[in-house]
Amino acid sequence: MEFSSRARQRHLRLAGDKREPYPHSLQFYQEPPTETISLNEFESFAVDRLRLLKVVENLGVSYVKSGDAYKSKLEAELRKLKFPYRALAEDDYDARRKDHISHFILRLAYCQSEELRRWFLQQEMDLFRYRFNELTDSLRQKFLDHVNLSFEALLLRCFAVPWFDLLIFPLSQVGLADAVDLFRARRVFIKDGFAFVPLKDLDALVLNNYRKTLSKALALTARSLPSVQSDERLQPLLNHLSHSYIGPDYSVQKNTGKISLEHIDALSVKSFPLCMRQLHKALRENHHLRHGGRMQYGLFLKGIGLTLEQALEFWKKEFIRGKVDADKFDKGYAYSIRHNYGKEGKRTDYTPYSCMKIIMSNPPSQGDYHGCPFRHSDPELLKQKLQSYKVPPSGVTQLLELVKGMHYQLACQKYFELTHDVDDVGFSLNHPNQYFAESQRILSGGKEVKKEPSHLGNSQQKNNSQESVNSNSASTSSSMTTDAELEGLEAYFTED
Repeated sequence: MEFSSRARQRHLRLAGDKREPYPHSLQFYQEPPTETISLNEFESFAVDRLRLLKVVENLGVSYVKSGDAYKSKLEAELRKLKFPYRALAEDDYDARRKDHISHFILRLAYCQSEELRRWFLQQEMDLFRYRFNELTDSLRQKFLDHVNLSFEALLLRCFAVPWFDLLIFPLSQVGLADAVDLFRARRVFIKDGFAFVPLKDLDALVLNNYRKTLSKALALTARSLPSVQSDERLQPLLNHLSHSYIGPDYSVQKNTGKISLEHIDALSVKSFPLCMRQLHKALRENHHLRHGGRMQYGLFLKGIGLTLEQALEFWKKEFIRGKVDADKFDKGYAYSIRHNYGKEGKRTDYTPYSCMKIIMSNPPSQGDYHGCPFRHSDPELLKQKLQSYKVPPSGVTQLLELVKGMHYQLACQKYFELTHDVDDVGFSLNHPNQYFAESQRILSGGKEVKKEPSHLGNSQQKNNSQESVNSNSASTSSSMTTDAELEGLEAYFTED
């Protein structure tokens, strides 16, 4: 761990040295960090920025981005996670450093596929827009000078165009390529190969430059991945980050005995997320699920409270109604169920899949029913499914719009609101078992679900933690985020 350079930088900063590495709290992230940091700090910075970007995504769908509610909630999150929330002059060095380093960590993690790059770019753009618009005029100009952007301010009048008559206001003269985002809204005047943009739309020009800079940087980073992948420590960590989940692991210890087998059918209609309702329906109709479906649904059932004995009984009863006899089930399928509960093989007590793990890994093929219906279903089939579940037409339209925008978890959250008749769930949905827990809390009047007596044995003890590949998030409480550690990463950093 080499932090002598950091101490020296702090000393120089306090002494007013011009070599201050972060002269502005906002940046284009053009220069990568060069100092050496510990793995603990690497993890902490990355997890906090994931939390922040997830909040940015949720707020962007739930609120008007220029509205007061959006701004206040995002500023609160920036304060909480200790990122720069305003361009403070001198006293936010640590926040600026964290902002800089954490951006580059996630850039490495999220450059690995087109879908990841698109998500990361959108959230970083929204975060940048908020922070740029919060700058004062003087600090805004200081930032533009810092990133070598200059827009010539002109006072122009009457371009012999009717709607310009008698108007005098400041404009910026820029190249056509810099103002392309404003063409559709007809917010520019074009003359002699230049675009004249009102200064009030300056943020669109800066954002366009930032988008081009970051898009190019992500593409270059993706090309450099082979050199990163050669590091046996770094590559598994980056894979964890790009599929990470922050929050409770919904282990069986917390929920054992809360449901009984005869209640599962009713619960699947009232409290299961769409992905698990789909799997339950397929299991009841076909009396079988392929491996991906058994893993996803089996671990979910484990998380809501099924003991090992209950799980064996549940799956056996259903499978022997199909083409699997009792002997074949005991010799084959029972082993994998015991394995999920940590009773076979490596004795790893597996945790239920998070939304990001379901969305990002092992897509379903023909004959499969696992995966996320919002991510993996054909839109027309998804529409038919939602209609069959009595989702109102206006709700179906809203859900399909979210799916079209690739906001799959937010679509599931909206589905929760529609099926539970609530306007705002008050939490960020990131886990199927979180969906179940919140549903039961609402249906029971805000109280904890009463624990039912278990007739099939004692609760299963958790022997080992699973290194999961799961993403971003919130707790099952009404708060937007949780202080829980990133699932799987803690084990990664502490293992021998």
